[in-house]
Amino acid sequence: MTSETKSQGAAILRDLHFPVSPEKVMRMRRALKRELLAQPNLLPMRIAILGGSTTTEVKSMLELFLLVQGFQPTFYESGYHCYAEDVQFENPALWSFKPDVVFIHTTWHNVLEFPELMDAEAAVEERLRREADRFESLWEKIHTQLGALIIQNNFDLPRLRPLGNSEAFEPSARVNFLMRLNAEFAAYAREHSHLLINDIHYLSAQTGLNAWHSHTYWYNFHMAVSPAATVTLARNVAAIVKSIYGRSKKCLVLDLDNTLWGGVIGDDGMQNLILGRDHPLGEAFLDFQRYVKDLQRRGVILAVCSKNDADNAREGFSHPDSILKLEDFSAFKANWSPKPENIREIASELNIGLDSMVFVDDNPAERALVANQIPEVETPELGSDVTRFAEILESEGYFEAHKVVQDDLNRSAYYNSNTQRSTFQTSFSDYGEFLASLEMTAEIAPFSPVYLERIAQLINKTNQFNLTTKRFASAEVEAIAQDRNFITLYGRLADRFGDNGLVSVLIGRVVNETLEIDLWLMSCRVLNREMELAMFDAVIEQCNARGIRKIVGTYIPSKKNNVVSDHYLKLGFAPGETSSESFSSFHYVVPNSEPARARFIHRTASASGATVEDASSPDAKPELAELALNNKPGCLIYR
Repeated sequence: MTSETKSQGAAILRDLHFPVSPEKVMRMRRALKRELLAQPNLLPMRIAILGGSTTTEVKSMLELFLLVQGFQPTFYESGYHCYAEDVQFENPALWSFKPDVVFIHTTWHNVLEFPELMDAEAAVEERLRREADRFESLWEKIHTQLGALIIQNNFDLPRLRPLGNSEAFEPSARVNFLMRLNAEFAAYAREHSHLLINDIHYLSAQTGLNAWHSHTYWYNFHMAVSPAATVTLARNVAAIVKSIYGRSKKCLVLDLDNTLWGGVIGDDGMQNLILGRDHPLGEAFLDFQRYVKDLQRRGVILAVCSKNDADNAREGFSHPDSILKLEDFSAFKANWSPKPENIREIASELNIGLDSMVFVDDNPAERALVANQIPEVETPELGSDVTRFAEILESEGYFEAHKVVQDDLNRSAYYNSNTQRSTFQTSFSDYGEFLASLEMTAEIAPFSPVYLERIAQLINKTNQFNLTTKRFASAEVEAIAQDRNFITLYGRLADRFGDNGLVSVLIGRVVNETLEIDLWLMSCRVLNREMELAMFDAVIEQCNARGIRKIVGTYIPSKKNNVVSDHYLKLGFAPGETSSESFSSFHYVVPNSEPARARFIHRTASASGATVEDASSPDAKPELAELALNNKPGCLIYR
């Protein structure tokens, strides 16, 4: 492919980024699809679209935007208005398709039990419950029988309001009924990780109901959403899918001058920066900082990359109106080096991939330099109007999160603690002494319901320390956790600098006296800390407890997991006989006993899931005695 052809292709693909022109996308869909299909390493996925209206355009646009996110989708598409029947009557074509994701594309047109005007509140409540139950029964059947994640539209609003403004509060009015139904959907989604909401209530308001709906397309083709608005809907669904598969961005890298505040800190000084509500532009910078702070609070890592004197750059955050503070940033590069060089150093310090970063800079020359030299880093064309910075980042869906768990909220603290560890390490010449000084404590145990959401999240976002890069949906993780034919382990690690959270997951399938490891992964935050050794110690314990005499491990190479290519060899596994270019097999004979490999980690949980009753029984092993004395179910103290 010539450089001219590549340039033309890049120009075409720019039409799929902000500001997206729906008309242009629809006109150029074939050329766009051709360019997108030429991308390397597309991830195959299977998605079923169950429609309450005509979905041909939905499928076409969703395919484009899934390709943008690096997926190569295969579709199942229900017949017109067959979204419920295909599930209720177990359409063989849908069941044999075995979707990874089911997208239920329904709108207000699909509500069957709208109240009659002036219905009593009790009658309205009954209709509301029946309508919610109807959808919940579909979700439960999809979850239990197909094992797929579900993306469900909530409800948009109709263009017409027979009761006028009273529609907002009259119980029997359609608008009020739809708002209550949306609240029911949201409540279910909060309690059930297999359901994700595609918020068309918000999307239709953002687009405008007159543009969202089209009488012409509804009455002629029964398209509930106009073709132009379908582009917006498809982008949003693709962003949700991206987050499910752990492909959302992790780190926001920010310039400072005229990006987080108005003015140049080195020339104007902190006191003369444009920031705060006493200036129209200063208020816009303040609101952008607030948006960035909200991202940081929910788990996005922040970093600074600025051409500035370091002391001057830090002083800017002492401005009395600055919402962002120095401690909000996990990496800080303020110097006169080229920004691509600094961004690479930030990625190295944080131990994250360049493709998990987004770079924000008001300077078009700096944006062009980064986009050209590090194309893996997303570099949106922000322009220089700060009032649109947050809107553009939001529109691209870089940081979409299908669920937010506690480990997300703690992520900045985890990375800040890692910075402290790195600084602390420089005072040691012996790495073993450094590890001993960390006073590490690991909790390693079979999957627990309280951690299933985080376990599924880690499975679908970890790429480097991941032996097979297999992905499992939340429903699959739940099923595996309850299946005696599997050995499951999660690992949490803490030390003198703080809690690293849940950082390692292992799933093995038991076949007679052999354990076949399907999945083993670990967060790169804890590389070279012996956590993988502590996990293997726990695996050996499980094997001995269940009479397993052999472990088989598989390494499937990917673009990012070369770091673990020799993992099994390091653990003493022997090469298997079934290896090929696409995978390597290893086997290990389980000894009856062997000393723990992790020398510097103190284990505080039992991999065998022992209980106080186990410890108190006459046949309990001696080392279980302390469990009973501590009266902590499922917790063993190893000394």
